[in-house]
Amino acid sequence: MIRNIRLLTMLAALLVTTFLVVAHNAEARVGGGGSMGSRGSRSYSRPVAPPSQMAPSRPSTPYQPSPSAPYQQPSRGLFGGGFGGSFLGSMAGGMLGGMLFRSMGFGGGYGGGYGGGGGIGIFEILLLAGIGYLIYRFVKRSRADEGSYGQQGPGKVIQINDYQNQNPGLSYAPERNELEEGLSYIRQMDPSFDERRFNDNVMDMFFKIQGAFMNRDLSSASGVLSEEMRGLLQRDVDTLLRDKKINRLENIAVRSVEISEAWQESGKDFITALVYANLLDYTTDDTTGAVLSGSKTEPVKFEEYWTFTRPVGNNQWRLCAINQK
Repeated sequence: MIRNIRLLTMLAALLVTTFLVVAHNAEARVGGGGSMGSRGSRSYSRPVAPPSQMAPSRPSTPYQPSPSAPYQQPSRGLFGGGFGGSFLGSMAGGMLGGMLFRSMGFGGGYGGGYGGGGGIGIFEILLLAGIGYLIYRFVKRSRADEGSYGQQGPGKVIQINDYQNQNPGLSYAPERNELEEGLSYIRQMDPSFDERRFNDNVMDMFFKIQGAFMNRDLSSASGVLSEEMRGLLQRDVDTLLRDKKINRLENIAVRSVEISEAWQESGKDFITALVYANLLDYTTDDTTGAVLSGSKTEPVKFEEYWTFTRPVGNNQWRLCAINQK
């Protein structure tokens, strides 16, 4: 059994490794078409969509049950209602009636103690104990249900986002005011911050980083890369130099940049923007010039979340993470 588990684990690891290698070879631009870097406390959550790509919002008026028709709790007796209650009730009644019938001497059966006489035997006692336990569990669950129903009285206003707020692990797009709130915090420490100017700055940094990566020299882009991102990209550059490959990026065009998240933590500003771009992305042999992967004629369109950070205030933004949409 243990050997089989080990074999399955090794097979799964091999499949994952193969997938990662194929994905990395398929796209050779910055990040290799994968996710990398750190987004602070949000590193383990997916970036949310920008406001323009959110699902249509529901009516803002919260739902409130009508006071004239309050919720009626279903009646529950000792054995409850519905199929479960009727089943337990009929089973318990049948068993009790049968034991009473036998105890009065109207038949032997499988109970009646060891001597086969009247009265309640061990089998009946075990049955009664089992029925009692089932009744206890059912009543306990019914009371718990009643408690949960009771919390939604006529005065309880159910907000649309209650479920999402109670389940923070779910990925959902925040409301526009949450994004505006994050941007307002950034403006408080940097009154010169402008959203449109930031988007233009993202385009400039995008071209600078892609060009440095293609030249296999990150020195020209070191000022717009976080320390972690520079280390990750330098590792990819070293691999290209070792394998004598060149990542060719041509006809780069950024179609749009839109901010999707903004927040502050640990004395730093963070902004995540969705970058929609297209380019010719292919890899050639450094010696022969032969195309090893990608295409020189078919442009690649992609959308990626680029996250930038800086110390709070009017400081230089630096790329700290790339996430696939």
